[in-house]
Amino acid sequence: MEVKKVLFISQEIAPYVPENPMSVMGRALPQGIQERGVEVRTFMPKYGTIAERSNQLHEVIRLSGMNVIIDDTDHPLIIKVATLQSARIQVYFIYNEDYFANSRIHELETTYSPEDNDERSIFYVRGVIETVRKLRWVPDIIQCNGWISALAPLYIRTIYSDDPSFRDAKIVTALYNEPQPQDLDPRMGEKLHADGIPKNALKSITGKPVTYEMLMALSLKHADAVIQCDEMVNETVLETVQGMDMPFMPFDGSDERVQHIYDFYQSL
Repeated sequence: MEVKKVLFISQEIAPYVPENPMSVMGRALPQGIQERGVEVRTFMPKYGTIAERSNQLHEVIRLSGMNVIIDDTDHPLIIKVATLQSARIQVYFIYNEDYFANSRIHELETTYSPEDNDERSIFYVRGVIETVRKLRWVPDIIQCNGWISALAPLYIRTIYSDDPSFRDAKIVTALYNEPQPQDLDPRMGEKLHADGIPKNALKSITGKPVTYEMLMALSLKHADAVIQCDEMVNETVLETVQGMDMPFMPFDGSDERVQHIYDFYQSL
């Protein structure tokens, strides 16, 4: 089947955050894929560093209003959107003041309040999934960029496995040379189970601090393919990939990288 729709669940997208290999790819890849005739949807967290007025963000009322329950607490889901005029793509922002500051700060919330990163990741992934469902949009490919999106394959292959929006999609986990978060809350597995994730899918993280390597291994276990987006990535994670029987695209630093990724999508 020809790939016609691609969903990008991204951690960082330039110019909304400073340029680095992940944020540059977060912008360039959706643009390049769209230029090849594919419909794209792109998501990222609405960090406090992102100025709403200068970036022309506005709330999408029809998509906002749902509550995401995490650890018995309701968290309102607010969806904002902006358009990257030069790239001609829309970016959807997942926002909640409990996890993403409502005023500008100098560093990302994932850095200055890491104690909330487990719930921040759960909220972001659930927010993206529920928004895509509200849009009644059915992607052929879902690419997860960055550790904050790593739970998406787990959710999609368990709770949402029969959902028409995700049932037939192929999930790609992208690997980056990204700053690794401090270990996540040992209760993360408990919180995920309370959200509906089966216990047998959480054995690897239950009752222990969740390291970056453990989180990415959980993502890879439920993904369909892997793309290495940086030349140097976490060696333990790369060894996990090499021990799995799944399509793998090694690092490609050429000018034709977007075309090669597009071809990789088609091969899935």
